Amino acid sequence: MTSSPADHRARATEIVASLTLRQKADITTGASFWDTVAVESAGVASFVLTDGPHGIRKQVDGADALGLNASVPAVCFPPAVAMACTFDPELSEQVGDALGQACLAEKIGVLLGPGINMKRSPLGGRNFEYYSEDPFLAGRMAAAYVKGVQRHGVGTSLKHFAANNQETERFRVSADIDPRPLHEIYLRAFEHVVTSEQPWTVMAAYNKINGVYATQNAWLLTETLRGRWGFDGLVVSDWGAVDDRAAAVAAGLDLEMPTSNGLGPAAVVAAVGDGSLPEAALDACAERVVALALAAGDNAVDTTYDRDEQHDLAAAVARRCVVLLKNDPVDDEPLLPLTAERRIAVIGEFARTPRFQGGGSSKVNPTRVDNALDAAAGHAAPEVIFEPGFAPGDADGTGDEGMAARAVSAAREADIALVFLGVADGDESEGFDRTDWRLPQAQLDLLAAVLAVNPRTVVVLSHGSVVDLADVVAAPAVVDGYLLGEGGGSALADILYGIDDPSGRLAETIPIRLQDTPAWLDFPGEKLHVRYGEGVFIGYRWFDARELPVRFPFGHGLSYTTTTFTDVEAVASAEGIDVSLTVTNTGKRDGRAVVQVYTGLEQSVVARPPRELKGMAALALAAGENQRITVRIPRAELAYWDRAATGGDGAPGAWVVEGGDYRIDVGHSSRDIDASVTVTVAGDPSTAVLGPDSTLSEFLAVPAGRQRMAQHFQQTLGAELDPTMEKLIGSIPLRRVAPMLGLDTAALDAMLSAVE
Repeated sequence: MTSSPADHRARATEIVASLTLRQKADITTGASFWDTVAVESAGVASFVLTDGPHGIRKQVDGADALGLNASVPAVCFPPAVAMACTFDPELSEQVGDALGQACLAEKIGVLLGPGINMKRSPLGGRNFEYYSEDPFLAGRMAAAYVKGVQRHGVGTSLKHFAANNQETERFRVSADIDPRPLHEIYLRAFEHVVTSEQPWTVMAAYNKINGVYATQNAWLLTETLRGRWGFDGLVVSDWGAVDDRAAAVAAGLDLEMPTSNGLGPAAVVAAVGDGSLPEAALDACAERVVALALAAGDNAVDTTYDRDEQHDLAAAVARRCVVLLKNDPVDDEPLLPLTAERRIAVIGEFARTPRFQGGGSSKVNPTRVDNALDAAAGHAAPEVIFEPGFAPGDADGTGDEGMAARAVSAAREADIALVFLGVADGDESEGFDRTDWRLPQAQLDLLAAVLAVNPRTVVVLSHGSVVDLADVVAAPAVVDGYLLGEGGGSALADILYGIDDPSGRLAETIPIRLQDTPAWLDFPGEKLHVRYGEGVFIGYRWFDARELPVRFPFGHGLSYTTTTFTDVEAVASAEGIDVSLTVTNTGKRDGRAVVQVYTGLEQSVVARPPRELKGMAALALAAGENQRITVRIPRAELAYWDRAATGGDGAPGAWVVEGGDYRIDVGHSSRDIDASVTVTVAGDPSTAVLGPDSTLSEFLAVPAGRQRMAQHFQQTLGAELDPTMEKLIGSIPLRRVAPMLGLDTAALDAMLSAVE
């Protein structure tokens, strides 16, 4: 049985009470790049934090100052960009479980992941580390990951808290966000993971939120994270994110990483000394650090893990991540899956030298790397022809004419050409945003030349963020691998040859034009501010609300079989909505179905997208098989953030479930809906307090208020409440409209008192 930091809080309080002021300040700042400070006299050992999230990046002895050099060999699982395409939290939990085992073997106390920031723009440089443009999907995948890792007594670090949606000026930029999108989009996944799984740590981001650094934002770290959500763990800074250490302690940031070479502790000691920082605030931070250190030490065991077994898991998971975007027939027959007797030309260096992860702090030193070229050769009966066609790093559009010519010649002689295209390793990384989303022109020119000599062409993509597919979709079949980890090469071959069914679904929209994307005019901002002007309409919410055409919609993905969702029923209760349906494999092959359940409320007091993902299920079905399943939509997922409401703690703003007829859409993507039903949901009691500054419409929205006003109209004005008149004067505050209605101050006060 493993222990958690919560199990050691009482002992941590005793230990901190015995420490000097300087010792308490010291232990809330790192001892080195990856280690915390030990207090041997008090029995507190240091613990190691190391990068994830899709594999261990533990540096060898003598880590460099920037923490970017050599790391121990570790299994590289598919990054979040691909994992989200499974729509399967159980699979995410399996990966977390494997990572937890590896962390124990490597003596790691906290694995720095998962990353759950929203993909606000396709140009976001770190999009490959994040799951989705949708907070429901990101939150469910991340919660499962945390559960898998932490069952081994290893902590996770939920990052980057919060609104870290770009790399441009990430150390200084202010994300300026209104309350609704902040809570409904950018905090919602964090809230779900914290309240459902209690990660041991949450990592505060570099950026500011509405003008205040995340690392010293008391509203974010104390009022929201701890106060509203009940987080009982430790808040750690992103590496180098602390601007003012004393202010960060006051705001609730427990651990500054990495070491500040004494500057942080000195600032804290000085602030306590001059009275600007209460020592109790430092004590609280120190207690949380000590509690985590005690838990990490308590759970430490001498163990090993099977890297070969984990590699096989990485490959199996990668198969589930692959998205089949397109598979049009050529000569009345889809090109995929391939058959062994076909003569295949494999074109593109990515087939031999795969691009399987992003750059920066999450870059894993893999145990071994599968490549699609060797794996495909193992499935094919005739010899596979290979031509690199281009150099992956050649992004200037010139290419190599000789390489391209040999590739085109190979394609001409083959039954089917497999063309591997993608983004070069150095073009997607932490630290910078992309300036363009097009594939290198040399690759696009090669594809056009191949298609001209062999229309039976399949494109296989490798990239960490959405790319422009305008030229790519000229091919009849397109397979999107995103970044698949070290087992991705064999996974791609298994999908191409039909060893497994493609069941990945897009976790982000692929637009037709970059200019159509929600943040186009507000990314990456100007003069250290970025305005989130699209509000709650991020990703598919934006495209669907505006009925804009897209290249491929959120949730899209084809299979080698066909599935239907029928007999949909929805029942509302106090817990939420239970959506029952029959899932049928109507094809002739075994395969998987990914059920997507969306909700919509057309008559709403706030602006809402047509539909939002609120439930999902992934299941395997034999050919002709059907299953009856039920997907629960928690009631809380129906709520919107009402800045005018009051929370249970008395603070302004609260989640409110609006009553009404909710439409339940069950489909294969946000634009491919098999069935829709409507269910009536009772709304939450109103917490709004009516007063003289409330509008007439707000007063009439309360049944008792409408009844009183109707009586007044009849008795005093001799008229009925007229709908047209309501529209005309409904927006006027009561204190201003009262004289027009023959209500003096006393009469208005009496009417308000009667409806309290």
